[in-house]
Amino acid sequence: MSGVRHHLGLLLLAEAVLCAAATRFQDVLSYESTSATSYKKLQGWSTDQNKWNEKLYPFWKEGDPRWKDCWKGGRVTAKLDSDSPALVGSNVTFVVTLQFPKCQEEDNDGNIVYNRNCTQDPPASEDQQVYVYNWTEWIDNCVWENCTSNRSHNVFPDGRPFPHHPGWRRRNFVYVFHTFGQYYQTTGRSSAKFSVNTANITLGKHAMAVSIYRRGHSGYVPVARAKAVYSVTDKIPVLVSMFQKHDRNISDSIFIKDSPITFDVKIHDPSYYLNNSAISYKWNFGDGSGLFVASSSTTSHTYTLQGNFTLNLTVQAIIPVPCRPVTPTAPPPTSAVTTAVSSSSDPSAVVESMEDNPDGGCHIYRNGYYGSGISVVEGILEVNIIQMTSIQMTESQAENSLVDFVVTCQGSLPTDVCTVVSDPTCQVSKSVVCDPVDISDECLLTIRRSFEEPGTYCINITLGDDSSQALASALISVNGGSSYRTTEGVFIFLGLLAVFATIGAFVLYKRYKQYKPIERSAGQTEKQEGFTAYFSSFKAIFFPNTTERNPLLKSKPGIV
Repeated sequence: MSGVRHHLGLLLLAEAVLCAAATRFQDVLSYESTSATSYKKLQGWSTDQNKWNEKLYPFWKEGDPRWKDCWKGGRVTAKLDSDSPALVGSNVTFVVTLQFPKCQEEDNDGNIVYNRNCTQDPPASEDQQVYVYNWTEWIDNCVWENCTSNRSHNVFPDGRPFPHHPGWRRRNFVYVFHTFGQYYQTTGRSSAKFSVNTANITLGKHAMAVSIYRRGHSGYVPVARAKAVYSVTDKIPVLVSMFQKHDRNISDSIFIKDSPITFDVKIHDPSYYLNNSAISYKWNFGDGSGLFVASSSTTSHTYTLQGNFTLNLTVQAIIPVPCRPVTPTAPPPTSAVTTAVSSSSDPSAVVESMEDNPDGGCHIYRNGYYGSGISVVEGILEVNIIQMTSIQMTESQAENSLVDFVVTCQGSLPTDVCTVVSDPTCQVSKSVVCDPVDISDECLLTIRRSFEEPGTYCINITLGDDSSQALASALISVNGGSSYRTTEGVFIFLGLLAVFATIGAFVLYKRYKQYKPIERSAGQTEKQEGFTAYFSSFKAIFFPNTTERNPLLKSKPGIV
């Protein structure tokens, strides 16, 4: 009897030694991932204390010489990405992509072939391929039932059978993911994608590791490892983009006074967790204009003063969730239920406030915050082309037709001017000329540009400084002469202006006719003088050579 007990004790001891020596998922997968001592179970994941079948899935440490021969033609690398940061309760998605050695790619059947354009001896037939790994040939004679009974090719490292996917023959890679002391395993092609819910993941940054194996003749061969850092937060990830019409550089946070700025809020929610939530936006533009609450993600604001301001935005989402059962206690509970996810000693504790909705549901609040410092300067607000003059030169002197543009602007003084000459549709650019300008007191300058051929052109003149720019556009017709190479530009919109002048004259005539009696000769004299003064103002526009008396052009500006 004592002998039996002795042998039984030896067997138990041997089993304990074997169990202690057995390879576990934690030993294989936690090489660079977080080692969690306590965690909440992730749905669909398993504990990394399970045994790993090292005979079927060998484990190699970094630096092992066997890595050099694990793949034909070179080393395979893996890239693991995620769409974090993820709001707690939403899903975070991971995508791992295999990058094969040069000239290798995956075909439609999941086999690895050489790219036809890279091989030194390409196959004679277009349908013929040079294979790196022809897995289809290995399993062509294997139906699902026979293949699943072959435990060397159709089970995961923990012994579970592969799922029966419609395209299972094309899934020749095994992916094993690891985080928070748990693992998730799946089959796939040269890339794999999966999502995990973050409701049971603590706040902060965490590591996700993945090990990839390829199909072999008698087992699976490790080909690559990768890891990625992802983050879970209880703050809504928010990004604000700003746009202003005359802003020269949208990334420098310098904007123009008295010009509206458009603010567009982007919420990072790739899993659409907030789709059914009520979202509000509370703005404080920092200029003393007060708080502004909006339900739209886009708003605009105009700063009327120069200086530095601090922009603050608070985004609040009311998220509907299933109600948790409440046990009545004394004193009677209120309508609000507060649930602490973790103890107060945990720095990543999350406190969710649930309140009853009118429809009987419950909801939680999540906030997101954004702040930015911006500077407001005067800037160039508007540019106008007030006059165009052709420069007449003798045929022996002129090579190109020359036109002078007189330009004014409002706001700050420009430091540079650019002229773009395009076709009449303003789509195809023919020439671009930029010059620095030095203006000390008044924004008034003459820009001289040459035209090689007669025709109709679209002219864009841009005045700019360090932080702003403004544009004026016009259509101009350049004609050539016989005795003189004369360039005569005519603004297309002057024709419309003449029409408006005629209509205005008619309206003015009707107005005088209504309020001035016809029988009074003094009124007739006053009406005649009014029309004379009215058409005199248009004379300066239609006949630019007679505008020397215009006070704006009393001192001729320098020519650029």
